[in-house]
Amino acid sequence: MNFRVWNLRLGWFAFAISLVSYLLTVEPTASYWDCSEYIATAAKLQVGHPPGAPFFQMVGAVFAILAPNAEYIALSVNMMSVLASSFTVLFLFWTITGIARRLLSEQSNDNFTHILVLVTGLVGALGFAYSDSFWFNAVEAEVYAMATCIMALLFWLGFKWEEDIDNERGNKWLVLISFIVGLSFGVHFMGLLVIPAIGMIYFFKK
Repeated sequence: MNFRVWNLRLGWFAFAISLVSYLLTVEPTASYWDCSEYIATAAKLQVGHPPGAPFFQMVGAVFAILAPNAEYIALSVNMMSVLASSFTVLFLFWTITGIARRLLSEQSNDNFTHILVLVTGLVGALGFAYSDSFWFNAVEAEVYAMATCIMALLFWLGFKWEEDIDNERGNKWLVLISFIVGLSFGVHFMGLLVIPAIGMIYFFKK
């Protein structure tokens, strides 16, 4: 079997399953905590509570603009978290399969191993998708959904860098990682937590 093709297909399948689940359960209006503030400040491009989340607010403003009328602004901004959380599941799937394949590549490289790796990724990604705290933030306008998406993206990019670490292309991955880390400051400082993990990837590679 072509592992790369099935890895892409099942990754997007996990994304689709998560997206449908979150679309069916998304908060239709504003929740009675920070979400209400984030929706209001995103819609008017105002300043939220410290330390602020400027990138989150700007992306939220785009979703607010896409709302057909004022009645649907809250739902539209909530949809930002729905999409971010679905992409989190996608990158998590690819990260799990990447790690599992590295662990098993030295033992065997047959179809059974590939299926085992893909099933592992699917179970892990969807298990995380339906975990209580993640699902809770996936359906409302809070910074944690986008922050988790950035963390998942950074960790996946770390493994892409590890694949090309010894050639010129690897430097481009590192520049992209640095750029995403910079963007994460405009959402939540959780993105900093991935930097030590990427450092460990470099440590074990070298």
